[in-house]
Amino acid sequence: MPSLEEVTKQLIEKALNETNNKKRNFLQSVELYVKLREIDLKKPENRFSLQVELPNFPSSKENKIAVITSGVLLAQAKKLNVSVISREELESLAGNKKAARKLASQYDFFISEVSLMPLVGKVLGPFLGPKDRMPIAVAPNMDIAPIVERLKRSVLVRVKSQSTVSSFIGTEDMPIEKLNENAAKIILALEQKVQDVQRKIEKIVVKTTMGSPVYYKKKKGESNAKS
Repeated sequence: MPSLEEVTKQLIEKALNETNNKKRNFLQSVELYVKLREIDLKKPENRFSLQVELPNFPSSKENKIAVITSGVLLAQAKKLNVSVISREELESLAGNKKAARKLASQYDFFISEVSLMPLVGKVLGPFLGPKDRMPIAVAPNMDIAPIVERLKRSVLVRVKSQSTVSSFIGTEDMPIEKLNENAAKIILALEQKVQDVQRKIEKIVVKTTMGSPVYYKKKKGESNAKS
């Protein structure tokens, strides 16, 4: 049986070949979908959210990071060229759900001083919590550079209300090998959370933004070789 690495590489190649035949006037993303079976989502241990750092994250799609600070992390944030949300700005959003929702949607990841987390929970929690995007809490004197660099290259992998994982793995201009390394990192993360995941993968799909999905579906009783 083909390994998962062989399967995803073939799917990526097919998806990119289709994209090359239909050029768009923008750079398309490449998405990986993994449908799992025999996962009881009523059990809390089967629901999870992971931040997975991709080995080949395209600079053209670098994540947007915001640092929530009372001022002590301001210098670091400016040096790292990431956005800052002040305590005052956060307080001004209290009771304004529309504005709070808009701010929550502007960034991929957040970092916050630990002392501001109660305020963050009150103002942004209703919008970030359900999406597993609550900030990483840090001490005021902490070096946040390693965290920022990791988050810039990370994607969120979630299994919550459905047993299909979807993840960005790159852009159409990337080499197939680089995209496949990213896909392998996603599957490795699943292997660490889902027992016997090789057997429980029912379908793997790769799709560009505007392209048709290409997929591999296991036959009944089929199991992949280890990738």
